[in-house]
Amino acid sequence: MGDSHRERAASFHDQFTAIFDANFARLYRYLDRLSGEPELADDVAQEAFIRLYRRGSLPDAPEAWLISVAMNLFRNVQTTRRRRRRLLTTERATRAHADPAMPADERVVAEETRRRVRATIDGMPERERQLLLLQAEGFSYREIADGLKLHVASVGTLLARARDLFRTRYEERSDAS
Repeated sequence: MGDSHRERAASFHDQFTAIFDANFARLYRYLDRLSGEPELADDVAQEAFIRLYRRGSLPDAPEAWLISVAMNLFRNVQTTRRRRRRLLTTERATRAHADPAMPADERVVAEETRRRVRATIDGMPERERQLLLLQAEGFSYREIADGLKLHVASVGTLLARARDLFRTRYEERSDAS
């Protein structure tokens, strides 16, 4: 192996490590909020970074690349789950997908708020849900635009609309309770 090849490999490894350190936690949190499943979020975030590493070179916008790959992986998981659910009997599906037991009394209020937020987020159109969750994880307008294939100039307006929609739907859930 020549010196320049070793230097390039070391440089890529260092760059990858820096991108991993700067982005893994927020990509994980975004996926966790999107899915409501920490284990799934961890698996998808790890797989996105594995694919970046296997690529062997960094794309022009690594954060946006990671978002796109993670979203594709997440959609694949959802599609597979939907297929599997159709194959399960109603009784088996109920057992397999039952909600966990109610949390302790001191966590009831927090759980209810979390449930309302989750239900509100889940009921929103996909693009608005993705916009809000990516922003909540600190991704820049440029990273959001690149990751969701939007024009960067429209991200602010789309985020404002998404926040308004979330607020309206959340308040409607509060009023209905």
